[in-house]
Amino acid sequence: MIPFRAAPWYDGVVNLPVKPPVPPMLAKRVDAIPAGDKWSFEPKWDGFRAIIFRDGAEIEIQSRDMKSLNRYFPELIAVLLEQLPDRCVLDGEIVSAGKNGLDFDALQLRVHPAASRVKMLSESTPSSVVFFDVLCVGDEDLTGQPFEVRRARLEALLANAKPPIHITPATRDAAIAEDWFTRFEGAGLDGVMAKPLAGRYEPDKRSMLKVKHERDCDCVVAGFRWHKNGDGTLLGSLLLGLYDDAGKLQHVGVCASFTAAKRAELVAFLEPYRKDALAGHPWAGWAESSVDGRMPGGQSRWSQGKDLSWEPLRPELVVEVAYEHMQGDRFRHMAQFRRWRTDKAPQDCTYAQLEIVAPQELGEIFGSGT
Repeated sequence: MIPFRAAPWYDGVVNLPVKPPVPPMLAKRVDAIPAGDKWSFEPKWDGFRAIIFRDGAEIEIQSRDMKSLNRYFPELIAVLLEQLPDRCVLDGEIVSAGKNGLDFDALQLRVHPAASRVKMLSESTPSSVVFFDVLCVGDEDLTGQPFEVRRARLEALLANAKPPIHITPATRDAAIAEDWFTRFEGAGLDGVMAKPLAGRYEPDKRSMLKVKHERDCDCVVAGFRWHKNGDGTLLGSLLLGLYDDAGKLQHVGVCASFTAAKRAELVAFLEPYRKDALAGHPWAGWAESSVDGRMPGGQSRWSQGKDLSWEPLRPELVVEVAYEHMQGDRFRHMAQFRRWRTDKAPQDCTYAQLEIVAPQELGEIFGSGT
C-alpha cells in the first residue's frame, strides 16, 4: 500500500485505498528500445502527467509535482465522472490534440490565474486524457500487482471509453514499438516507453524506461543566466539563437545541466564576450524595454518564482547542442551541450539546418477521433 502524505489542496474527501497525493512512477532514459519478451511498449505522450482519483462524485486531478489541476481543466470533470468507475485511481497524461498533433503550448496556456480565461480556453481548445495505468479499483489496491495485470484491468475498465478519454496503445512487439518511435513523432509524441511486465507500481522511482528522439543543432550563444546558487560566480544556462529567413536572430531555448566545476569555468570563458555586448545586440530591445531585463515569454508554469533576468553576450560563439524536437519555432525541452563549434560562423546557424518532421494525424494512433 502507498503511504498517505498530506497535501495542501487535499481536503480528505477522497476515501480510497490509494489516497492523494501520490508521486507518479518515473522512467530513466536509455538509448534504444530494449529487446526481449519482458516488456510492454507504449508511445510516450507529451502533456501534463496526471494521477486522477475518483470517489463517487469527487474527482481530484493531481499533477506530477502533486498539485491540484482541477481548476485548470474544468471540461474534464464531467467527462471523468461519466466514464470512470465509481471508485478508482488512474495514471495518465492530459494532452491537447490539434489537427497537426499534440500542442504542449496550448496546455501551458491553461495554467492561468484568471478563471474566465481558463473557461474560455477549455471551450476553444478542450483537452483529452490518455490513461496508461491503474492504481486501484474500488477497495482493491493494485499497486503491488504486476504491470501485466494492471494493464489488463485498465483495458477492461476503459473498454467503452469515448473521446476525450483514451487508453494508450500498447504492444509487446519491439518492431511495432520501433515503428511508433519513427512514425508518430510528427504527431508530437516524445518517443517510446518500455514497462517491465512484472513490475509493480513504484511511486517516485525510475522503474520504467524511455527512449526519446534526439538531434544535433548548431546555435548562436547570445546570452546567459546566472545559476540560482551562484549569482556572479556560476553560470546557470546558455541562451541559444537561430537566424530566421529574414536574418533576425530568434531565441530558441536554453542549454544547461552543467557540473558545478563547468559552471565556474564557463563564467571565465564567457567573460571576454560580455564586453560591450549590448552594442548592436539583436536582443538589445528586450533588455531595454522588458521588466528587469526579462526575455519575452516571462513567467510560465515551469518558471514560477525563478529569476529570468539575463546577461547579454556578443553573438559570436557557436555551440553544438542536442535537442529532442521543436515546438513551433523553439526547442520543446532544454537542449544539451555537446561542443563548441569554432569552425562555424554564427550567421550559418539558421533554421534551415533543422530536420522537419511532417505532422502525423493522431487518428493513426486512436483510429477515430481525438
